[in-house]
Amino acid sequence: MALEELVGALPGYAKDLKLNYSSLVKQNTELTPSQLWGTVVAAAIATRNEELTAAAIADSGAGLSAEALTAVKSAAAIMGMNNIYYRFHHLTKNEKYATLPARLRMNALRGHAVEAVDFELWCLVASAVNACDKCVDAHERVLREKGATEELINAAVRVASVVHAIGAVLDSERASPTVAD
Repeated sequence: MALEELVGALPGYAKDLKLNYSSLVKQNTELTPSQLWGTVVAAAIATRNEELTAAAIADSGAGLSAEALTAVKSAAAIMGMNNIYYRFHHLTKNEKYATLPARLRMNALRGHAVEAVDFELWCLVASAVNACDKCVDAHERVLREKGATEELINAAVRVASVVHAIGAVLDSERASPTVAD
């Protein structure tokens, strides 16, 4: 199912998500097509909603090259690992863990074929969806060091927040499809 159809079929109680999707994705003026569709795909992957992820990937062809799609998937994959590891550091009171080496391979952070700002943006939105404050802070800082504005970063996070909420609604409807709008 196409992403547009998926969003259009959301229940009435999710009308705000439909409106926000329209204004932030369909009428986007703040992000490049690659940044926008990479953000949509990275956020969809981070939601772990299969239907949303499949639709986002299927519709991303207009804004993402094959290399960029691979980079988005790499960003989401590496953040899936890092977000757990570094969120654990944040959540534990034991400061010893922060002094221990991660010993996790993270070659994807440098081995991608896209603009560094785009890759960092996708890492940031996956980290935001996964609620890892250390990774959000680190990627936001790197983005600003590379010249990204707060407005650009905010635009991507707004898109990610809507994609995440769409995933939550889809999961909720699958769990309780007989509940009325």
